[in-house]
Amino acid sequence: MSETNPPLPSEQKTIGFTPFIYCKNQALFHVSRGVPLADALAQASDLLYLAKGLTMDAAYAKDTDRHAWAAHYLTAMSKAVIDDVTKVLERAPVQTGKEANPSKNT
Repeated sequence: MSETNPPLPSEQKTIGFTPFIYCKNQALFHVSRGVPLADALAQASDLLYLAKGLTMDAAYAKDTDRHAWAAHYLTAMSKAVIDDVTKVLERAPVQTGKEANPSKNT
């Protein structure tokens, strides 16, 4: 009986199912499909770093509500990327004929 080996994390890519930023209950943006997971996570990390800096500015300076809104959108994008990566990593491996129907293996 052969085993199904899941793809290595370095070979996995985003699936593009995750929407973010809504207008009247309709997603305005989605994560792009086919981006290597490591690249997607690196981008999410960069977005979160920028959002952190903007929230610090918004917390300590007057009249910086634009920083808070920018941080809000950056964190929405980051969350969508991380959620999309999580969906890929949590998927069950695809099974082939014999593995999908064990009763026919005899």
